[in-house]
Amino acid sequence: MRLVRQKVKKTGKRYVAGLGVLLAASLAAACATPAAERRPAPAPPAAGQQQEYRQGPARDLAQHAERLRRAQTLRVAAAKKWGLARPPLAAPPPPAVKPRITTRKGFSAGPGLPPVFTTVPVKKRVVFLTMDDGAEKDPRLLKMMTELGIPYSAFLSDYLVRENYGYFARMQGRGVSLHNHTLNHRYMPGLSYARQKREICGMQDVIQKRYGKRPRLFRPPYGNYNADTLRAARSCGIKAVPLWAAEAFPDRMEWREWDRDLHPGDIILTHFRGKEDWKGTMPDMIRRVMKTVTAKGYAVARLEDYL
Repeated sequence: MRLVRQKVKKTGKRYVAGLGVLLAASLAAACATPAAERRPAPAPPAAGQQQEYRQGPARDLAQHAERLRRAQTLRVAAAKKWGLARPPLAAPPPPAVKPRITTRKGFSAGPGLPPVFTTVPVKKRVVFLTMDDGAEKDPRLLKMMTELGIPYSAFLSDYLVRENYGYFARMQGRGVSLHNHTLNHRYMPGLSYARQKREICGMQDVIQKRYGKRPRLFRPPYGNYNADTLRAARSCGIKAVPLWAAEAFPDRMEWREWDRDLHPGDIILTHFRGKEDWKGTMPDMIRRVMKTVTAKGYAVARLEDYL
């Protein structure tokens, strides 16, 4: 019994001594560690909270940032492919409240008619690209605009579109809105009210039949109209008449404003044209307009998001 007690006593002393050594080492390590690192690690989310955490704002924000990064990488690569020194600037998110559109001073044809305007009243540095008629049906345009991520709006005339309705269906499938530019591209003020209405309402019917949606925007051929034009447009369901502040060609830009410059909200006009009509192709025209727009610090936004 005495021998057993002695062994226990010695063992207890060794245990206490060992514990003291470990305690001292722990204190020394704690003193050597910065205060910020000595804070306890946050507890992982409980089992019932893990799914909520993975689906929360942090995850959404990270995914959004990754999408933006990938989109910019694709824009840079596409710009190089299509001959642009700089990729197009990304447009800001559409406004939560759309701006109030009114008729531009000097363009009014009477009260209660669809507003006629050349610029959307915004403060951000965005402009809007629109294309008229439908004569040229270049498949490279569809590919270029998709790869560069440039939004645009098409104003179509049936006498040209009917040659290939499918081309514009593919365009619509890529997110482009199709609008009214009359059936036959006539000089509208030279027509009676009844004939003007036939030109506008007839094109409304064509677009609804072929593309499933009745347009709300109308652009008169050559930008010419009178009070009968706007009354006929209103009766056909048209809500607004966007004209343009600048026009793009493959070799130049033409300006409506006295300072020959872009302004926030300006609408840019161009046409579905090829080498038969001007000095270059549609991709050449896009290169010209995008070099100008980007160099001036503007992004191209989707017109329909602001109207």
